[in-house]
Amino acid sequence: MGAMDSTELICHRCGALLHRGDGSFHVVRIEAFADPSPPEEEMESSGAATVESLLAEASSYSAQEFMDQVYRRLELRLCRRCYAAWIEDPTGSGVPGSGG
Repeated sequence: MGAMDSTELICHRCGALLHRGDGSFHVVRIEAFADPSPPEEEMESSGAATVESLLAEASSYSAQEFMDQVYRRLELRLCRRCYAAWIEDPTGSGVPGSGG
């Protein structure tokens, strides 16, 4: 057995112990990124006041907070039971398959 085989895996939702190779869990990869659309109003036409406002707001964020707002990738492991519940209502909205 390699080092990877001895690593315990735990369901990210309920904390159940997961075992590699027995088909008892799912790996869910989530990739989230900021709206790639250009701003509705042009920065050039909005003036220096908008730039100053954006700079003031930006100074309150850490580098990690900026990165998290632009791009985030997560990998979750869910046991069969938790996966079945999550895939039917991934947003937690209470509406099965709503997706948002």
